Amino acid sequence: MTLSRTATPSQTSVDLCVDARWIVPIEPAGALAQHSLIVDRGRIVAIVPTASVERAYIAREHVALPTHVLLPGLVNAHTHAAMTLLRGIADDVALKPWLEQHIWPRESRFVSPEFVHDGTLIAAGEMLLSGITCCADQYFFPDAAARAYQHSGIRALIGLPVLDFPTPYAADADGYLQAGLAARDAWKHEPKFTFALAPHAPYTVSDSSWEKIVVYARQLDLPIQTHLQETREELEQSVAAHMMSPLARLHRLGVTGPNFIAVHAVHLQDSDIDLLALQSCQVVHCPASNLKLASGIAPVMRLEARGVNVALGTDGAASNNRLDILAEARLAALLAKVASGDAAALPAERALTMGTLDGATALGLASEIGSLVPGKHADAIAVDFGAFQHAPCYDPVSHLVHVAGRDQVTDVWIGGRRMVRNGTLTELDALELAARARVWHDRMQ
Repeated sequence: MTLSRTATPSQTSVDLCVDARWIVPIEPAGALAQHSLIVDRGRIVAIVPTASVERAYIAREHVALPTHVLLPGLVNAHTHAAMTLLRGIADDVALKPWLEQHIWPRESRFVSPEFVHDGTLIAAGEMLLSGITCCADQYFFPDAAARAYQHSGIRALIGLPVLDFPTPYAADADGYLQAGLAARDAWKHEPKFTFALAPHAPYTVSDSSWEKIVVYARQLDLPIQTHLQETREELEQSVAAHMMSPLARLHRLGVTGPNFIAVHAVHLQDSDIDLLALQSCQVVHCPASNLKLASGIAPVMRLEARGVNVALGTDGAASNNRLDILAEARLAALLAKVASGDAAALPAERALTMGTLDGATALGLASEIGSLVPGKHADAIAVDFGAFQHAPCYDPVSHLVHVAGRDQVTDVWIGGRRMVRNGTLTELDALELAARARVWHDRMQ
């Protein structure tokens, strides 16, 4: 890093210049060699050849990354951040017993504002070190999650949970809605936060509760995100009870539309895919969680063929067990190939876009983040390809998906502010996060 001198008449003074071996802006596709990202007041000003920077700009901070690729911050379009405290608590168990016999009983005993705050803070640190600059969270006590996200500096779409059964957070759907909307009112002016109504799933929320959710979503212009058709059993039970798929039932209740975010969407009938496309719905693909719980492989290529926007999510650390969008991108690409029988399916460029711009689109943030475009927030990450394990590099985009991993993320900026420097968190204390995790581990032993 070098500090700037006084600007000449031909130079524009800016806050930050980052020189990189490659820049992958996402828009347009491909990689730019020997280019620099110019940032001022938290926004992207330009991407220019590094050789021309000194003639046009003088930066208060100048960062040189000669072996790195610079790309937009990754978007984790679905997680349960506080569940980092339940990481590994019940491995190798199918979804229904995993929830009913292991997760829900522990949540009833331990979930509290303190649990959510600490778990979310730990997750935020992990996500930042993984290059994730924005996430969509869905868990209890969203006010406590918001405090953790504000402390960490990460962007978040905070889901306001709704269930029909009691938990330590609320007694019934009305209680969930009241508590969630109160949290939204308390934090709605935080510039890095947006909010969504987050009913758990069609099988845990009644028709009458869904109808209330739709009313609030329309009145307050809030998206709705929910787990949808994650397992074959969920689809079969809905058809038996309602004579239609869960998605068709939600559509009948007025839930679907561009602001509807369907998480998982593994077991979809042709009519479901048609409906998602016709209603311009969003889908979040969580490949690692779906595999670990043996839920199945989402029909990503069939969705893409119909023009449905598909983003990437990690799900919670309890069912993954890591918060790593680069790993999800690689897994999504490989699964698409084997599921379709087509080695050309979901190339690296598409998989990377799913983890950046498509995620931003799903969360309603594509005009602000998801690509390195002038005017957008300067949310960017640097991945180091300098080690011999990454050489030679003929295609930086392919390397990001199929060679490198989160351990090569060295630097992270959110709104031009450096949140990770040389692999170290700048706003959070890693030792403190580890201590918080140990406290909860000892309590839940």
